[in-house]
Amino acid sequence: MPVDFTLVTEGNIKMQDFAKQFKRADLRRASDESLDAIRNFVAGLNDEQVTFLPSDPDAHDPYAVEGEEHIGWSLAHLVAHVTASSEEGAAFSSLLARGVPAEERPRYETPWREITSVDQCLQRIEESRRIRNAYLETWPDVPLLKTNREMSERFRERFGDMNAVAAFLFGLMHEIGHYDQFREVRSQALTANR
Repeated sequence: MPVDFTLVTEGNIKMQDFAKQFKRADLRRASDESLDAIRNFVAGLNDEQVTFLPSDPDAHDPYAVEGEEHIGWSLAHLVAHVTASSEEGAAFSSLLARGVPAEERPRYETPWREITSVDQCLQRIEESRRIRNAYLETWPDVPLLKTNREMSERFRERFGDMNAVAAFLFGLMHEIGHYDQFREVRSQALTANR
């Protein structure tokens, strides 16, 4: 069962306070469970279905390549996006747990157009599992949880400070926040490509 971030997303608790209940082993388990859920979103599909571009009248990505700001995201695109976000959170957590106040975003997203098959989706998911778990292994035995990520005042007002645990969870919250989109795109892909 995925972590329920409702208290955070509704603004009832800041991420760092929410994160106090999690240990490193909990983060690994939650991340693995989320990746298993994503595997299930692509399970049983064919290559055409994971690359199917769905209808999404609400699509708006201001960071997209010019001309792609309002396109629906395929399952392959979603896999590339959410794994990159969770890996970014894991990378931040590694630095913060060792007392490094990270500012620059340590993010790389696999170009979604290069993921053209179910096998590539599954490879990206398992690669992300390995990367996230490796970042958790870089934590010292006693992580430094008073070091916070450098961020904008606007971001801090909304989510609060981010230590190692909170940073890892923030990436995971973003990933889990896309589950409904995964379900909708899978449904459209199955309908369109029977």
